[in-house]
Amino acid sequence: MIAERRTVSLAEGPVVAVSAHRKRPMAAKNTRKSSRGKWWVLRRILVSLFTVLLCAVVAVVSACYVLLNGPSTTMRDALVLSAMQASATKWVPGLFLEDQVVQSILDSSNTVKYDVIPITQMQGSGSTEEAADEWANAIDGILFKTITKPTFKAYLLMVKDPSRVFVGISSDNFATATQGAKIFDIVEKYNAVAAINGGEFPDTGGVGSGARPMGLTYSQGRMVWTYPTSSTFMGLTNDHKLVVSEGMTQARAAELGIRDAVCFQYGNSLISNDGVNVTLHYSDGNTGRAQRTVIGQRADGTILLLVTDGRTASSMGANHNELIDLMLEYGAIAAGKLDGGSSAMMYYRNYYDLYNYDVSTLDEYQRRGLVNSYKAFTEPRRIPTFFIVGKAN
Repeated sequence: MIAERRTVSLAEGPVVAVSAHRKRPMAAKNTRKSSRGKWWVLRRILVSLFTVLLCAVVAVVSACYVLLNGPSTTMRDALVLSAMQASATKWVPGLFLEDQVVQSILDSSNTVKYDVIPITQMQGSGSTEEAADEWANAIDGILFKTITKPTFKAYLLMVKDPSRVFVGISSDNFATATQGAKIFDIVEKYNAVAAINGGEFPDTGGVGSGARPMGLTYSQGRMVWTYPTSSTFMGLTNDHKLVVSEGMTQARAAELGIRDAVCFQYGNSLISNDGVNVTLHYSDGNTGRAQRTVIGQRADGTILLLVTDGRTASSMGANHNELIDLMLEYGAIAAGKLDGGSSAMMYYRNYYDLYNYDVSTLDEYQRRGLVNSYKAFTEPRRIPTFFIVGKAN
């Protein structure tokens, strides 16, 4: 019995071994088939995604070509000027239009039509009681308003005491600075109540570090930077008057007693005055829409700080003339555009608590104090200058 068992065991042993030997190649073969199947599915998915992406790119390029070369020159000019507002998209119009056509559109946007109004007509005829009523709901001497227009949404801070407004800077020595400051950091540096972005800075391709400003720049009574450029100058004097002009020299700034100032690109004056007449700088050809920042002042000294949303279907942004009309609506006798696009920012400390906002509806930056809806490919940018609202005296 033992021998028989051994015989059976020896006989069956090779069979089992052969069977096991035959199963291994089948498993490997199935594995290879499974791997090939997975790669085939992955390739199909990648090809499909590439096809969809290619179709989307072709559709966008075709739409841009039709819009920029179609029968509507009004639409074409508005799209070109909107693209030229952002450093990162200045090159786009050149893909579809000849350089001389783009330049012609830009030249048209710089054509200004001046409307002159006696400053006495800008001061209003309201009584002292009416003026007092306006500020009845002010919080810490500031009125905050949300404004909705057909093509954009805007946010306005009205600061009753102009002495509270000054230029904050990201560095005490711009000559050696390597990067600017974020608005959240600058308000902490100055213990500010509110702030908006300031003037121009080198920003090739929309990736500038914001290390230093462009143009004549003053902060708290000190000239902190000078750069040879004919830009729109916006500055506050020692007696807290807002000066808006195309170009400014150090000698003239000294005569005027400038304490705080920044510059932005030439042609961004909205409203100026010489103490007798108010001049409105309309530009019918400047139809580009973008996120905007504006500083203005009323005859009673109130400072107006405005930022608009943009780059969304519900708020495409404001154009040049719309900003003038909006500033006039709030009584401005002087106003100028500051840097816009991805630089356009307004901070107002705890505004959501002061004005009972539903915090759950705010994005991450708004919950940190940013008022406007920030639309850019990056987080809020580093920039060199800001207009700051300090605490009440």
